[in-house]
Amino acid sequence: MNYWLTNVRLETGEYEKDNGTIGTKVESFHLEILNGTIQQICSATEPLPQKAEQVDMQGKLLLPAFKEMHNHLDKTYLSQPWKATIPSKNLQHRLDMEAAELSILAKTGKERAMTMIDLILRNGATHIRTHVNIDPYIGLKNLEGVLAALEHYKDVVTADIIAFPQHGLLRDDVPSLMREALRNGATMVGGLDPAGIDLTIERSLYTVMDIANEFDVDVDIHLHDGGQVGYYTVDKWIDIVEQANYKDRTAISHAFSLGDVSVGAQQKIAERLAAQQVKIMSTVPISMGRNIPPIDLLTKYGVDVHFGCDGFYDSWSPLGSGDILEKATRYAEISHKSNERALRNTLRYITNGITPLTQDGKYAWPNIGDEASFVLMNAASSAEVVARRPLERVVISKGKIIE
Repeated sequence: MNYWLTNVRLETGEYEKDNGTIGTKVESFHLEILNGTIQQICSATEPLPQKAEQVDMQGKLLLPAFKEMHNHLDKTYLSQPWKATIPSKNLQHRLDMEAAELSILAKTGKERAMTMIDLILRNGATHIRTHVNIDPYIGLKNLEGVLAALEHYKDVVTADIIAFPQHGLLRDDVPSLMREALRNGATMVGGLDPAGIDLTIERSLYTVMDIANEFDVDVDIHLHDGGQVGYYTVDKWIDIVEQANYKDRTAISHAFSLGDVSVGAQQKIAERLAAQQVKIMSTVPISMGRNIPPIDLLTKYGVDVHFGCDGFYDSWSPLGSGDILEKATRYAEISHKSNERALRNTLRYITNGITPLTQDGKYAWPNIGDEASFVLMNAASSAEVVARRPLERVVISKGKIIE
């Protein structure tokens, strides 16, 4: 597929306004797209080949496609009749209620996951990192549905598929089921609250690493455990990563405990996370009475932080839009980002670190040879995109325009 994406606006640098504040310089370009990659970038003032196929973007701002880095495609009620969430007494009660409906929901796994993928994709994310329940109640049924759904979108969506022991890793035959999942399509191994759910931190963490080593896959652990218990769990996990030579192959999701400790403790753990390149996947919650990880501090110390929507409209909550940009906007709001540069730099958390400009305002993206996966919006700059969250978007994945 060969065509020219015409009249797109790219961020090309910064300038100082009369009042001393920073503005973003934006200019118009044409991009030639061939076989899913950028072949040429030229000024919009230059003439194009007469017979070239053209798709006119009419001055929309071009941004890198988003990445949804923490999701649960198997849990959603999307495509099913509306129902609000049933209140729960505690976490175990919530898990018990979820378990009770698993066999019923498994029958519509592909349909529900496809509806969720379509929503996420149209909001601008072309990569989805999804956790999938692997449990003693329905075995691999959820995995089968998610794999079938992702197969339908394989030309436009890439995915990490994490075998996730939602109801506990160290129970029944779950470790063997996790291994079976990795033999049948899962691409990563997950864990869940070694203290709060598995009731034994070291054994839980070492079991996760043993499975990861056995299948040579990466790891993403859910960690809701807070305070010193959660902090110890992160610290111990870094020890295990170092022992196993698993640098740059693991992530911790949620990691609320990192927001529960002193700044000195945060700095210490940030140095360790960065040294072993352990990533943090945050869902930037504003409920549950929880602190979020110190994202700015972690970023300053070189820790890769990514955002995800988590599950939405499911047995845990009826809320959620499936728009990862909403998470960037929320984070900018709660962390008081208000100037052009601070807002613009927040985009990094939903694009796997790819931003049109460097942190100090130099041109960085796009370049010839890059994958042609974009989100285009009517906005003056990426700062406006983060601050105002335009809802009308054109999404292009590997050169394919999502209709």
